[in-house]
Order: sequence, then structure tokens, then C-alpha cells
Amino acid sequence: METSFQKNDFSAAALTAVANEYGTPLYVYSAQRLREQANAALAFPNAFGLTVRYAMKASPSRAILRLFDGLGLHIDASSGPEVRRALKAGIAAEKISLSSQELPLDFAELVQLGIKVNACSLEQLRRFGEAFPGGEVGLRFNPGAGSGGNNRTNVGGPSSSFGIWHEFQDEVKSLLQSHRLTAVRIHTHIGSGSDPAVWQKVAGMSLDLVRNFPDIAHLNLGGGYKVARVADENGTDLQVVGAPVKALFERFAEETGRSLQLEIEPGTFLVANAGAVLARVQDSAATGAGGYNFLKLDCGMTEILRPSLYGSQHPIHLLREGDWLKGNTKPYIIAGHCCESGDILTPAAGDPELLQARDLPQSQIGDLCFIGGSGAYCAGMATKHYNSFPEAAEVMLEEDGSVRLIRRRQPLEQLWQNEVE
Repeated sequence: METSFQKNDFSAAALTAVANEYGTPLYVYSAQRLREQANAALAFPNAFGLTVRYAMKASPSRAILRLFDGLGLHIDASSGPEVRRALKAGIAAEKISLSSQELPLDFAELVQLGIKVNACSLEQLRRFGEAFPGGEVGLRFNPGAGSGGNNRTNVGGPSSSFGIWHEFQDEVKSLLQSHRLTAVRIHTHIGSGSDPAVWQKVAGMSLDLVRNFPDIAHLNLGGGYKVARVADENGTDLQVVGAPVKALFERFAEETGRSLQLEIEPGTFLVANAGAVLARVQDSAATGAGGYNFLKLDCGMTEILRPSLYGSQHPIHLLREGDWLKGNTKPYIIAGHCCESGDILTPAAGDPELLQARDLPQSQIGDLCFIGGSGAYCAGMATKHYNSFPEAAEVMLEEDGSVRLIRRRQPLEQLWQNEVE
């Protein structure tokens, strides 16, 4: 079972040292945990072959892309710029698959480089066919069902614009025929933090789609595996959810004679609990009897947006002078540094509109704050430059104990360098 990212993954002394050297706020990643999660994904049960694609939107730093590439993972890109970023990091074009809400203007050039494209709408399929008549293409379908940690992470079903609606298969076949295209891949994805039972059900629904397209050789079932960031959450065991899917592929092969290659696209699973944000308590406030005690950090939604956006929960611990704080506790609301009432790191679970105090050791200005489970959709998804805060630095803690800077803190002057007089 995948476990949550706990403070004992790093020593308090090591965290204090990197905070003092590189400043705060600071993203910290564990190379060991990244490798462990990658190996777990590569062991996903499969019948006839497996390709694991890292959903790079989760955390697109070059060092992470290269680490996963070295372990044999391929890349799932969600935009043209992500493709360019992966190429710049040294990822081979043939290892990159693009499934995008917006088909980039330069998609033809990308395809000529070797990028694989999954058409995510009828319009995208038409455009691809006009550019590459007689070519091979992938199809992303909305299978008609979705699941996610909340509505904002559900990307399947009738309320989602992701993929071609499953009932439009005749229109798809017509476009394939008119442009002499061969569909060789089908891709589905139902959401992040998906219910494993729903994910397995959609695998069967996706195989039903494959039945209607005789040239499909690869079925991509996306990612979205639940990750336990805090103690009361349950993470996904890939061996448990994968075994029934393997059996479905085997049964499909017996019925049709077609041995499909499986693709999965984990993002959160690979990086969420391999990363943390280190911040410093820079102020405090209280709102009297019946109110709250606030600890104000030098980070916020500019580094970790998930609590404000989803009401997501992250483990939070405090450090002082190289040691974890212990002893007498106090209920605190952890507030970010943005001039925004929603910049709160301790919302109620699943409800960013409500506050939920955490019992933490009594703190003082200057203490360090460790926010775990921040490797996914934090550095890669934040309200960058809100209140004109520059981007934080990122470091990788290697298995031998060494520390490597993988992204410098952004110079303040870069915020306005593209402005025109």
C-alpha cells in the first residue's frame, strides 16, 4: 500500500540546513521516493505489455522528467508547451504522447518529430486528418462515466468536455474513413483521485470501445490513482486495482484474438508524496474569543494552491533549530502570504470555504513549517506571480544525502521583464 509522505522521510536537521542555504519557500523532493513510486508503477499488472507515461503536468521540472526517463517511463503531455518542455529536457520525441484540450498550432511539426497525438475532439480529429491523410492517430474518448476526489478533478461523464463522447463513434468512423486514417490507440481518463471500483468499471467500458475499432493496438486507461497524503486517507494499491484489469485484457484476447498493450498515466501517484514545501512562520494573528489563532507563512497559494482550490489536506509539521517541535499544542489556522482570504492551508476537508484548525505544537515567528504531500500539482500548478511573488526554488535530496538545486529562485526582475513601456 502506498503510504503518506511523513516528516520522518527527512531529518529535521537536513530540512533546516536546506532551508537556511536556499531560503524559503522551498520545494524539496526525495529522489529515493520518486524511484520507489516509479518502480511500483512499472510493476502494474498487465497481460501483453505495459507503457507507463508520467503525467508531467503534476510536476514538470527537468530533473524529475530526466529521473523518470532514466527509469524507463514515457511522458504524457497535456499541451504543446509541455511537449516542448519535455523535448528540451532531453526526452525522445517517440516517448511523448499528447492529449490536449487545445490542439497546438504547431501540432503538425510535433507529429513530424515523432510525437504521438490522441485526438480529444471531433474537431481535433478533423484537423489531424487534414494534416496527415492516411496517417495513424490515437482517439481519446469520454467513456460516459467519471470519478474524482471532487467535481473539479472529475474528467469523465456528461459534465466533462474531455474527450470524444462515447456515443459519437459513428462520427469518428466517418472522419477516419474520409481522411484514410487508422486509429491505433484509444485513451480514456476519468479523473484524479478516482474511486478504484469506478476505474475498473471504466476499463471494461473502454474495452467495449476498442471492439468497434479493429486496428487499435494500445489502450491507455489514464491515471488518477488515489494517494494518501494524511493518515485518514486510503491510497491505491496498484497491484490490487490492476489485477482485475489484467484479467479483462486476457478475456478480451480470448474473445477477439487481439492482445492489447496497456498504457497508464500516473502523475500524483508518482510525485505527490515525494515532495514537500518548506516555509517559515513570518507572523501570527488572533481573532479573540470564539475566533482563531493564525500562523502566517512566507508561502501560500503561490506555491501550493490545492487547499484553496479543492479543500485538500496536507500533513503539516513545525521545526525549530533543527528539531521537530513537540509538546503543548494549540489549534492553528495556517494562512498563506497572499492578500486573499482564500489563501488558507488548513481548510475543512473537501470544502475550501470552511476553516479547520490543526492542533500543532505552540509556534513562534521564525519556525519552519513542513507541508508534506506537495510533490504533485503544487510547483506545477499555482497562482504564479500573484501579489508579484517570484517562483520558489526547488531542490532534490539524493539517496546519498547530498542536495541538488534543480530550479533557482526566480529573480524579482523577471516579473516585469516582458512588460512594454
